[in-house]
Amino acid sequence: MPRFITFFSYSAASAKAMIEHPTDRSAAAKALVESLGGTQEAFYWMQGKHDGFLITNLPDGVAAAALAAAVGATGAVGGLETHQIYDHDEQEAIVKRAATAAKAYKPPTA
Repeated sequence: MPRFITFFSYSAASAKAMIEHPTDRSAAAKALVESLGGTQEAFYWMQGKHDGFLITNLPDGVAAAALAAAVGATGAVGGLETHQIYDHDEQEAIVKRAATAAKAYKPPTA
């Protein structure tokens, strides 16, 4: 299954609600991921541009987009940014395919 990383940021209202009534947001994310036929590999909070990220294994990019749409539509979370990520074996396959593609591609400057 393809692996994705999704960065997110909580709205001010969400942050306030979590401070006043702490809950396990990882469990909520896991339930969402599983509803899309996937598994949650990691859920972290962080400092910086985003408040956190989750790593998921999802059936396809459509499922990843549906996850972001479902969460974003609530208004509780914003700044959603999803990227497919690749392990070592997939990186090797990417480079091999790129070598083949590079032989077929003629840039505009050629």
